[in-house]
Amino acid sequence: MRFDESFQLPLQHRVIFSAALLHPTNGVLRDVLAGSGSRRAIAFIDAGVEKANPQGARALQSWFSAQASAGHTLPDLCSVDIVSGGEAAKNDSVIVDQVIAATERHAIDRRSYVIAIGGGAMLDAVGLGTTLAHRGVRLVRIPTTTLAMDDAAMGVKNGINRFGKKNYVGAFAVPWAVLCDETYLTTLDSRDFRAGFSEAVKIACLRDPALLAQIERDAARIAARDIRTSMPTIVRCAQLHLEHITRGGDPFELREARPLDFGHWSAHKLESMTGFTLPHGEAVAIGIALDCAYARHVGLLAQGEAARVSACLRALHLPTWHPLLDDIDALLLGLEEFREHLGGRLTITQLTAIGSPMDVHEMDVDAIRAAVRSLAP
Repeated sequence: MRFDESFQLPLQHRVIFSAALLHPTNGVLRDVLAGSGSRRAIAFIDAGVEKANPQGARALQSWFSAQASAGHTLPDLCSVDIVSGGEAAKNDSVIVDQVIAATERHAIDRRSYVIAIGGGAMLDAVGLGTTLAHRGVRLVRIPTTTLAMDDAAMGVKNGINRFGKKNYVGAFAVPWAVLCDETYLTTLDSRDFRAGFSEAVKIACLRDPALLAQIERDAARIAARDIRTSMPTIVRCAQLHLEHITRGGDPFELREARPLDFGHWSAHKLESMTGFTLPHGEAVAIGIALDCAYARHVGLLAQGEAARVSACLRALHLPTWHPLLDDIDALLLGLEEFREHLGGRLTITQLTAIGSPMDVHEMDVDAIRAAVRSLAP
């Protein structure tokens, strides 16, 4: 006998942009946590966030206390732990194990909450621990970087690096909520602030030519960290990522194509080649420039379009070159790793014009070499 039943889950992906999230009168987090029957919550804060905001842990505790004093019924905040941030957070299982241990220690059940405040890598690691405990505890992501707000926190992926490979171990899970507080962006250093806009250029190239034009117009002010100018781009980028996940028909990447990873096959490999010292956003900028140069060399993309994308990245003070690109043999291993990560055929998204992507299943090695040479300073 055989039974084949198709079914869908009633999932909801909530993303809210706000400011001063932990001000006592801001009710966004309260509304997310209230009314669920939960008894407890635990929180993890990126060490980089705590360093830039030395009262971050205390502010979260004070917010919970203020809500209780105002008569609001919320889960008890049982602990606030500081964990490492940056890509180092994903290079071992320390944070994953720490999260799982904390859920057991504080009797966190599936209706309880894990609150994660930090950059994309830290959110990935905490998210994996949250996904594994009880097969899934409610995760509230509070991203604190441009890259986390406009890309990483919008995804339904959680993971860590293993064997020198990006995101080798992980799981899919939809967060309970993603709360983006623009106030955190004011504490970033300039390099981290700018790095996240590579993902905005990426999604604009794929989905929204008007957004790319807007980024080009605003590039100088974005690079100068003008928040009022930058936020519309961040919000639009987040919206486009969210729409792809919720409406694109493949949120858990069951098929071969992964269009939102345009520019990422080489970016992921460059990150591992540098021992993960090259920030993800900068690696993506280089990867986008390389794929545009490749598309130009094989006749898919007009020379002016490729040059336009690279010029936009440079106007944002993002790199389009790294010396390790010269190690072509090592770089090309990224193609097989990319194929292996999804299975099936190699599938790489390329551009035929701004706003017009296509999937290719073969990459010409000579054209990749030519593209690398064309990017060299």
